[in-house]
Amino acid sequence: MTTRQIIELERTRRERRVLEKYHPLRQLFWECTLRCNLACRHCGSDCRKEATVSDMPLEHFERVLDDVATIARPADVLVNTVGGEPLVREDIVECGKAITRRGFAWGTVTNGVLLDQSMLDRLLQAGLCTIAVSLDGLETEHNWLRGNSFAGAMRAVGLLVQTQRLLWDVITCVSQRNFGTLQQFKQYLIDHGVRKWRIFTIFPQGRAKKNPELFLTPQQYRQLMDFIALTRQQGDIDLSYSCEGYLGDYEGVVRKHIYRCDAGTMTASVLANGDISGCMSIRAHYAQGNIYHDRFSDVWQHRFEQMRDRRWMKREQCAGCKAWDWCVGGPFHLRGDDGEMLHCNYLTLQS
Repeated sequence: MTTRQIIELERTRRERRVLEKYHPLRQLFWECTLRCNLACRHCGSDCRKEATVSDMPLEHFERVLDDVATIARPADVLVNTVGGEPLVREDIVECGKAITRRGFAWGTVTNGVLLDQSMLDRLLQAGLCTIAVSLDGLETEHNWLRGNSFAGAMRAVGLLVQTQRLLWDVITCVSQRNFGTLQQFKQYLIDHGVRKWRIFTIFPQGRAKKNPELFLTPQQYRQLMDFIALTRQQGDIDLSYSCEGYLGDYEGVVRKHIYRCDAGTMTASVLANGDISGCMSIRAHYAQGNIYHDRFSDVWQHRFEQMRDRRWMKREQCAGCKAWDWCVGGPFHLRGDDGEMLHCNYLTLQS
């Protein structure tokens, strides 16, 4: 590890302490539906076409937005509509209008299948400012993971390439199925005009727990980090690894930023059933309240102790780990209901 990396890690550690104390809300996820038009093998939410939890009515979330505005300047907060598949909501454009009308920035994540020109125009008119499209490899690999949806996702990418009014990127979940074709897929994205690309690895939650083909071996994981580092160095496409935890020598190399889990310090979510939690990647039960019997502002200001003071995580593998000061127990979405660690990327890299 270089001196520069150590300096950046220490700076981030000090910054984390400030955020734990003051917790300025900067990103709010709204799980606006658990319905989805696909049935992906790796879905952490285990979403279906007919969800067991109904879509949250827009007026219920509007009350949350009005409450958020009492503790944060709306212009400082990005509200992301996620799911499920947000575009299955017939009122998704009205949802966007309600968000932007209050001064919040609005973003969304989609599988792209329902994003045609008409829908894109309506979303833009409603104020959409950022969007991510899921594309998990070349056609064969993508369709294995997400069903017969590659053509729809690529149509969406083609539309986004032509618009100048959005910040957007492609997000890819890497598994053993698409690992061997990443180089070809990278060139495919470049050839089709994609400029920003995010890579995720899959963790054992939801449907993913049932399919071992989704998880990389330690050797593949190290090779993936090397692939990302080289791609970033070459500069043909802006590739970044997701917030999957502390990465040791790869810190500051595979991401623009040093690792930090912002769940409960800068990031919160409102789930479809009204639960208030950290980021949307957290599938274990770490709800801090519920909008149907708590004010979001009260919960954000006075709860989230588990996420802001993480000393309780210093157990099991973390107890004697030399990376503790920089990792602080890893990301919350890799913890189970009882706080047990489901996966550690740092230890994987040491394997």
